[in-house]
Parts: sequence; structure tokens; C-alpha cells
Amino acid sequence: MSVARIPVLVWQDFSGLFTASVVEQPELAAVSDSVQDCLSQLRHFLTWTQRNEPWMFPELDLEEPSLTRVQVDVRPEYVTGRQRHPSAPIRLNVPCIHGKVASELYACSVPTMRLWFSFHQIDKLKELTTHYVREALQGKSPQQVERFLNVSEYRLEEVVVTEQRPRKSQAANKYEALETVAEALGERAIRKQFARAWEREDLIAQIVSRVTQDSANVLLVGPPGVGKTSVIASAVREIERGIEGGQERRKFWLTNGSRLIAGTPYLGQWEERLEGVISELAGFQGVLCIENLLELVKLGGSDATDSVGAFLVPYMNHREVQVIAEATIEELNACRRILPGLSDAFQIVPVDAFDGGRALKVLDRIAQSESRNLRIEVGNEVIDSIFRLFRRFRPYDAFPGKAAAFTSELIRRTGAKQQSRLETSGVLARFIDETGLPERFLRDDIPLKESEVLTHLSARVIGQDEACRTATSVITTFKAGLNDPTRPLGVFLFSGPTGVGKTELSRSISDFLFGHGGSSDRLVRLDMSEYSGHGASERLISDSRGNASDFLKRVRNQPFCVVLLDEIEKGSPDVFDMLLGLFDEGRLTDRFGRVTNFQSAVIIMTSNLGAGRDGGLGFGQDRGPDYDAEVMRFFRPEFYNRLDGVVAFQPLGEESIRKIAEKELSELAKREGFAKAGIRLSWDSKVVQMLAKVGFDRRYGARPLQRALEEFVVTPLARYLAANAGLKDVNIQLTVSTDGRVVFS
Repeated sequence: MSVARIPVLVWQDFSGLFTASVVEQPELAAVSDSVQDCLSQLRHFLTWTQRNEPWMFPELDLEEPSLTRVQVDVRPEYVTGRQRHPSAPIRLNVPCIHGKVASELYACSVPTMRLWFSFHQIDKLKELTTHYVREALQGKSPQQVERFLNVSEYRLEEVVVTEQRPRKSQAANKYEALETVAEALGERAIRKQFARAWEREDLIAQIVSRVTQDSANVLLVGPPGVGKTSVIASAVREIERGIEGGQERRKFWLTNGSRLIAGTPYLGQWEERLEGVISELAGFQGVLCIENLLELVKLGGSDATDSVGAFLVPYMNHREVQVIAEATIEELNACRRILPGLSDAFQIVPVDAFDGGRALKVLDRIAQSESRNLRIEVGNEVIDSIFRLFRRFRPYDAFPGKAAAFTSELIRRTGAKQQSRLETSGVLARFIDETGLPERFLRDDIPLKESEVLTHLSARVIGQDEACRTATSVITTFKAGLNDPTRPLGVFLFSGPTGVGKTELSRSISDFLFGHGGSSDRLVRLDMSEYSGHGASERLISDSRGNASDFLKRVRNQPFCVVLLDEIEKGSPDVFDMLLGLFDEGRLTDRFGRVTNFQSAVIIMTSNLGAGRDGGLGFGQDRGPDYDAEVMRFFRPEFYNRLDGVVAFQPLGEESIRKIAEKELSELAKREGFAKAGIRLSWDSKVVQMLAKVGFDRRYGARPLQRALEEFVVTPLARYLAANAGLKDVNIQLTVSTDGRVVFS
């Protein structure tokens, strides 16, 4: 048999009576004229609770609890009419029981005042206790404070409760099916996972009324990020607060469609499980809370009529089970189209996104709550800065949503770094890390000159000045904030022969715009030849199980990116039709109503259309083909009209090839092997000319140049350095011998 060791605080007042209070549930207390009798009363009560009402058994979060006495000076107040008069300060001896609750988190309980708070640094215990005690006793009269004075001694004891296996089995059997697929939403460990629903008091009251008084099935509908799950958790908290002590408290159970059918591979198996879940819920009038309504339609069978949702509909209509669920507007519309009966079984409660004023207020309240717990001072401009950044650069994210999560995470990170103040510089640093955007784009006081951008791009993409100017205009428009917030940052088709820099310019745009955060790779590349057959459009956005494709997952994780659709002309016409909505609205919606936003992305397509009509591949300054006309001829007008531009890449001339060879040699000299050994690499013009001649092919542009560099320079150098392992701090000079080989000294 296992045992539960429950920490208990014991104290004696001046009348001689002892009080024993459970540290982590202070309302459980016993009073007697002896300590042993108090502990015995608690032991009997907790043993009975563990056997008969295990959901009310105290949750033991504190690891190795210890008692510390903190002296706190408080100032009671006399009240005369409408005036308050402070009295002389009174010193209280406050008992604090503290211990670890997570890997880097501590918690403290003050049972005499029913206070509980968490913190990161143990040396902040006395400071935090003083703060919370004064806050709890603010405005109290001397008579109200007096009861905390009449204590002569505090000590920490424990009550040992033995786990009775037979009774435990009976209690567990009560929730056998439920505990397989769901968690009790009212339990503290589950409740802690959800943020508080700030500024939603009226909405919470409405849900409480519909659930308790109307016994209705409730569906919360609103954009992603408005806090639908938090509203549900807050409503559950309000309902369970009103439940009387002897009644069932594990009333609300949280799950999702995937968990309901997990591990049921055989026909009829998940239906049998759900019947058990419904039966157990009916035994205590429980409520099933489902995180994603759409999953109920997708899962369970070959189509919606065999789905989990279709199975639940008759039970919901006959009030045999009560359900609370959530969905976006698009998901609700998809559900109405695929399985109308399911949506009809719910009373719909809209959850709107916050406007500017309320969003700022919510962010401010979140900051106050988090900073108070961690004793961190938040600068005056921090909340305004967070709101401005999300409204400017993530306008598609509803408030509070990701802005609230960003605020909480930022304050927690500040506390983990043991910093006492959060300033706007910390906000910018974290936003840069998440988005990859450079600081000059986030701050209006830092200018960005067009010539600077053009010089940067032209240095990486040689011989394509017109294409670099087009890319520069996209970047400067975004910096000025004049881009259309309802569309991608830009939609371009790069057309021209192979090997002239189309992919390199895409990568350069990605690095310049989004290469400054925690993830340097912000180029999402798709080979469109893989999306040319039947069902290509569906494969582009979903996998075989109906989940989001790897492409969409990556864009959702990194919305600030460059999407490169390579050789777009090889894609299926169905894919072109799907892209129309992406180009026009900056988002893709699948058949289940799930939306992926591309409004922070640059969409670039590459194409060789028209390159084969002219002999101008590679070297030569002859007038090339009309790429714009070729694109118009191949694509439908509605596709062409949604492009921001067709960017023509010209064949590379001899001078451009030499510059590319020089650039590649410079990049080679910076490689890790040379840098670690302090080896400097130099070369003469003959090496550049030889590489330009050998590494260029009229059919493949500059692509063979990298192979030539590896064959004639890198491989011989690698052999030499491997044979001379101790070589350090030398200069290696490259030149071309009389027989055409690259030699070095």
C-alpha cells in the first residue's frame, strides 16, 4: 500500500486551543485542545475523503515543504463614517510553508490567511510574503487584524493517509472510461495550463447560465487566438466554485477527437468506448469539453456520417450527454456543410476579438499579474510596444491570442534571467527572435535607404540589376508600412534561363528580411513538379490523414518567410486555382475550414517559360525573349492579374561570370577549416578566369561553377591540408599552371 504524506500547519492561540490546517488546502482544518487530537481529526477526515470523494483529496504540489517565519509590519485602519484613519504599525509573525513545485519554480502557502503564490528565486520569499500579506490586510481594522496576533507558536506537522486499494479501485472504476480519454478540467494541474480569461466576465456569466440553467450544449465560435479555451476553463472554475462541498466536483472533462478514438483500430471499438464515457458522465451529470469541434467530423469513419460527431448527435439531441466545444467561423461553416446535424445541436456563443482599447487593457492586466508574481518591474512603454508590433506585423492574429502569450512568456523569461526590470529593448529582442525581422524594421526612428538594400542584393545576385531593383522596392515598401495588410508582402514570378540567380535572389530576400532571429532558414521551397498529377492541390495543403501538410506546418510555425515555388509551370491547374485565393487574400483554407495565413510572407515563383525560344542562354547580350508575354500565354488571365510582377532574369555575360567566380572564392576563404587554422587564401586573376571559363555552360548558366570550384580548388586544397595537419597561420596563394591546373604555394 502507498501512503500520502500531507503537510499540516499547527498553531496555538492565547486561549490554549490548537488549530491544524492542511497547507495546500487551508480550508481543511481541525480545532481541539491537543495537537494529537487535531491531527487525528484531519487523518480520519482525509482517509474518508480519499476513499469516498477522491476528487476532493488535497493535491500535493510542494516538494519537501519547510516552515519559515516572516515578520511583517502592517498598519490597520479605523473607519469613522467615510474616513479611514491609520493606526500604529503592528508586527505579525507570518508562517510561510514553501517548497519546489517544478524544476525552476517555488511556491509558498500562508494557511492562516489562505494565501498561495509562486516565484523563481528563494531569496525573494520574505519580500513576496510581505507584499502579499500587506495586500491581503489592506484596509482592515485593528479588530480584524487581531486574530493573527493571538498565536504563540507555529509548527509544521504531517498527516499520513494510507491508500486503500479496494476502495481506490472502486473510485477509479467510476471514471474508468473517462480517465482513458479526458482529464478533469477542474483539477489544479489541468487548470494551470490555461490562462485567465481577462475582460470576459459577461461572456463567462452567459456560458455559466446556459450550461447550468439551460443544460444546453454550447459552442464557442471566434477567430483563432481570442481565448475560447480560456473562457471555457474560466466558466468551469466559476461553476465548480458554486458546487456545495458534498457534491461531485470532477464534473467537467476535457478531451479532443483524437483522444476519443486513440488506440481503437477495430470496427465498433471506439463506439463502445464512447458509450462508456457517456454512461459515466450521466452518472453525475458530467459535461464533456471538446477542444476542436472539427475533429469530431473528421475522425471515426470513412466520411462524416460515420464520424465521432455523427455518433454524438443523437445523444446530444436527447440530452443524454452535455457538450461544450469550440470552433472558428470557418470551421463552423465547414461543419455545417459536411455534417449539419452536429452544429444544429449546439447553442452558439460568439467570442469576438478585442479592439485596440480592450486589447491594451488585457495585455496590461496580464503584465501586472505576471510581474507581481515574479516581482519584476515592467517599463511604461512595454505594453504599448507589444501592441504596436503585433498590430503592425501580425494583423491577422486576433487579440489577445499570441500577443498575450508573448507578454506572459517575455515576463517569465525576464524572471528566469534574474532581471528585475523589463524594458522595450527586451520586447524588441524577443520579437526579432520570433519573426527574424531586423531591428530597423521594428523601429520607425531607424532609416533604411534604398541604395543600401540594392547594394546588398546586387552583391549577392550578380548581373541581375533589374531583378534586384524589384526586390528592393518590396523591401522598402514593407519598411514604410505601405504594403497591403490583407495580401502577402509580394507575389512575383521570376522568369528566365536556368542558372542565372532566381533562387539566389529569393534566398537573399529571405536573409535580408527574416534572417535575424533564432531560425536563420526562412526560405520555404517547393518543387512544383511534385504537384503535377491528380489530387495535387489536396496534397499541397494536407497529408493522407487530412492533417496539415509539412508545407503548411512550416508556414504556420514561421509565418515570416519567403515561399519559393520552383518551376511553377510544372504544377497542376488545380494548384494554380488554389493559389488564386492565396495571392488575393493572403491565406489558404482547406476543406475543413482550417486557415493558414501568408500575409507576412513573400511568394516567389520561378519559371523557365520562354527561355527555350531564344538562343540567349548563357553568354550574350542579344535581346532575350519576352518573358512577360510567355507567362501571359501560359497562365489564365485571373492568375496573371494577381501577380505583383513578372521579373525577367537576363542571360549572364562574361563579366558577371567572373564576378560570381570571385564571390565564390571569397566565400571559400571564409570556411571553418581555414578560419580555425588561421589560414589566409589569396588568388590571382588567372584563377578567376579559369574558373569562369570551365564553370560556365551555355545550357546551365552558372550552376556548373560550384562543381568546378570543388574539383579544381577545394579538393586539391583538402588533400594538401589533410597531409599537412599541423599547418597554421600561413597564406596560401592560388594560381594557374601552364597545363591549366590550379596550383598553390
